Amino acid sequence: QVQLVESGGGLVQTGGSLRLSCAASGRTFSTYVMGWFRQAPGKEREFVAVVNPSGGSTYYANSVKGRFTISRDNAKNTASLQMDSLRPEDTAVYYCAARYNGREYDSWGQGTQVTVSS
Repeated sequence: QVQLVESGGGLVQTGGSLRLSCAASGRTFSTYVMGWFRQAPGKEREFVAVVNPSGGSTYYANSVKGRFTISRDNAKNTASLQMDSLRPEDTAVYYCAARYNGREYDSWGQGTQVTVSS
């Protein structure tokens, strides 16, 4: 497993932007698939975006496609989620997670709160 710490959450108005970062420990970060998930109050955790180990392939939930961008910097052991055109329904605790290809996510950060005011 890898240790993950998110940062960058906060309060923003509708239409605004935030950039979340996920710092990972260990020397094998470049071998992990990195994902972002979110959980709104009273709802189940849902998938947001994923990036492959090299950073060359990404995939998004339909609800964020065209507004969010996932990226990673393997030299700095970080993954990021750029969130633009934020909406009140994006309000949630956002988590980064790591897994090996073909495996389940087994490393999770503590989460960072994102609140979008209308």
